Amino acid sequence: MTTGVNRRAALGLGAAAVAVVGTGIPAAAAAGGRTPAERIQRCYRAETARAGGAWQALISHLGQPVVAEHADDLVEAYSVNKVAVAVAVLDKVDRGQASLAQRLEVTAEIVSYTGDGIFPLDGAYPSSVTLGHALALLLSVSDDTANRLAGLVTPTVEVNQTLVAKGFPRTQVSPSANPNRFYLGKTTPRETHDLFNALAAGRLLSASSTEFVLKILRSQAAHTDGIRRNLSSDERARVATKAGWFTNGRNEAGLVFDAAGALTLTYALFSQGAGDPTDFGGTNAAVQARVALGRLFVDLVGPGTTRGPAYTPTNGG
Repeated sequence: MTTGVNRRAALGLGAAAVAVVGTGIPAAAAAGGRTPAERIQRCYRAETARAGGAWQALISHLGQPVVAEHADDLVEAYSVNKVAVAVAVLDKVDRGQASLAQRLEVTAEIVSYTGDGIFPLDGAYPSSVTLGHALALLLSVSDDTANRLAGLVTPTVEVNQTLVAKGFPRTQVSPSANPNRFYLGKTTPRETHDLFNALAAGRLLSASSTEFVLKILRSQAAHTDGIRRNLSSDERARVATKAGWFTNGRNEAGLVFDAAGALTLTYALFSQGAGDPTDFGGTNAAVQARVALGRLFVDLVGPGTTRGPAYTPTNGG
């Protein structure tokens, strides 16, 4: 794709289209005279109206906010806050007070039998896993037992103190009777958006811990409803995402990278009361709204092959 245009082409395309081309975004992204920002705004308005319910959101494109709806409202984070929990755990790893290789005991008592994840399925306790294994399950399949295991390493008070120290005072987990267990608490769309941005920029954790988190959130095992639903395997690898759901809330936040690995778009989407509150699958109206937004987000980034190892399935052996 040619990113430059001559004066005659510029006059023919119009200022808005030229601005898009000048950023390296395909000119088709401004189809109908709409800039990428306008297309995101239009899609967000249409899809959230179709889904219904209440929405709070912050979306930025190329570092500029394009959607900000109740972005400073304090909302239930649900499992989106598992990224914040992982940041607190890995901060302790970076300080040499924990290790990804340390083993955590999985007892029958610590398993969350009614939540999401893998641990309730194996039925073999006691067993043990490494902290790295627990965090991989926490961030990919949103394992609730892994959340309890993380609490063995970083108690409630320490999680919250770490988040305050890193500049996220409104992103906090909520205590339970057990100091090593916590409910996932609250956040704001702005703080979650900014936490993801700071993570991608390497401002929250060491380079190795940053890579650890983003590799999991971009993996094929990570959440595939919502933003990543209608994407190819290569396109999914460009999206680092974390979703959360409980009662009538459906949330998702993440990052979209271009083919060269540059961060292009950040989203923090929270909703309550959209669609059937008993439907936690891909047919929920809020999830369907995020499906449409995800397809647009990646289309605006443009085609290409994701930098780094391609997804390569195996057939056993």
